Amino acid sequence: MSSFAFSSDQRFLKVGAPTPDTPFAVAGIAWDGATTNRPGARFGPRAVREASHMLCDATHPHFDVSPVGLLGDLGDLALPNTSLEGLRAALEPRAAALLPRHHMVWIGGDHSITLSLLRAYRRHLGQPLAVIHFDAHCDTWDSHVGEPSGHGTWAREAVQEGLVLDACFTQIGIRSAAERSTREYIQARGGQIFTARELRGLESPAQLEPTIEAIRQRLAQHGHPPVYLTLDIDCLDPAYAPGTGTPEPGGLSTPQVLTLLEELADLPFVGMDCVEVSPPYDHAELTSQAAAVFVWTYLCGRIALRR
Repeated sequence: MSSFAFSSDQRFLKVGAPTPDTPFAVAGIAWDGATTNRPGARFGPRAVREASHMLCDATHPHFDVSPVGLLGDLGDLALPNTSLEGLRAALEPRAAALLPRHHMVWIGGDHSITLSLLRAYRRHLGQPLAVIHFDAHCDTWDSHVGEPSGHGTWAREAVQEGLVLDACFTQIGIRSAAERSTREYIQARGGQIFTARELRGLESPAQLEPTIEAIRQRLAQHGHPPVYLTLDIDCLDPAYAPGTGTPEPGGLSTPQVLTLLEELADLPFVGMDCVEVSPPYDHAELTSQAAAVFVWTYLCGRIALRR
């Protein structure tokens, strides 16, 4: 159901459209109307799909499973691309219709899409969600360069709307400039933050065990609530992901993120988004390759758990 000139008929891992019985599905949200620096994330879904074709038979080397046969690609959803209000009014019912049918992975697009997705999940599940949020930016500003909402405000809005469990909101990789009250907003509400500085040099499962255990303990203390994963590709250092709208030096490495995704794969995840891939700035497709591998790893982790 691709609808725009910049959309693509390419499918993630070359799989076809999902049937009603397909357990997993991906959908593109080709929107970057809330970008503050460099636009281009509307081209992200196509680039991530094309990068996924390098995954051969898609059998994951750690989980030893493949999503092929269990996954369908819905293409890019037909959505407005000039108005944030219009986008949200269209996206939220579309997401709500898909959630009962498939375990969804959403490929953005800028990070403003996550607020709409969390609204849909909150209504679908009937309870607030835990969130694991990979990002360079805290996304808890109280305005968006003079506008009330955007890709830098969604996390604060999600907290204020009661979409998430404050104590089970975990941010990983934060490092951008921000006033302390903004930067530590999630922590002040009872959540936890693992900054990029705190994680420097830690890549293996053993090195990251304290971080992994802290996340697990927090979820256990609150009854193992459903978990939503939102992964802004700019959590990575620009050396690993130059193709993004707001690059921040000093970030995470691809191995760090993969270790965390692999080690946390058995959490009760209900969905994922991967956002802010901006192909016009992506040297040698480094960013889209990383995003495709992260999405694939998440999916294989869910499938291994089912098995």
